[in-house]
Amino acid sequence: MKLHSLEDLFHEQLRDMFDAEKQLIKALPKMAKAASSEELRTAFEEHFDQTRTHVERLERVFELLGKKARGKNCEAMDGLVEEGQDMIDAEGDDMVRDAGLIAAAQRVEHYEMAGYGCLHTWARQMNKHDVADLLEQTLNEEKEADQRLTHIGEGMVNLAAPHHGQHA
Repeated sequence: MKLHSLEDLFHEQLRDMFDAEKQLIKALPKMAKAASSEELRTAFEEHFDQTRTHVERLERVFELLGKKARGKNCEAMDGLVEEGQDMIDAEGDDMVRDAGLIAAAQRVEHYEMAGYGCLHTWARQMNKHDVADLLEQTLNEEKEADQRLTHIGEGMVNLAAPHHGQHA
């Protein structure tokens, strides 16, 4: 990879996010299926639909830039998805596993917020305001998803009950 300009960096990071979103399209249904909480399952299912929209938006960004929409392997998302799979495969208390799924999903959201935040800023700096507007929409949706996961996690009041984490 050669980075001679902000535009080069922008394109590389755009390809990274494109792959990251594609990986999530595969991972989110598994997380939804593993969630025992109906509220958490619904959040994952709704974010799956939103993630498909994110891919479509990124395809539009590539189009506006006159580039082919293609990703490059996002190693960070590989690792985050693997951590999510560890939570899916975990045995034990359903509420504790749900808390682990929330933590894994929030790590993903934070990675996406960082990526989209940089892309949005760079697009503005390069005066690509139509691209920046599309990226800002996705950035805002990722922030909302993170807030929703926080709300769901905070609502798991029984998680800290004395019987959780103790073996009989």
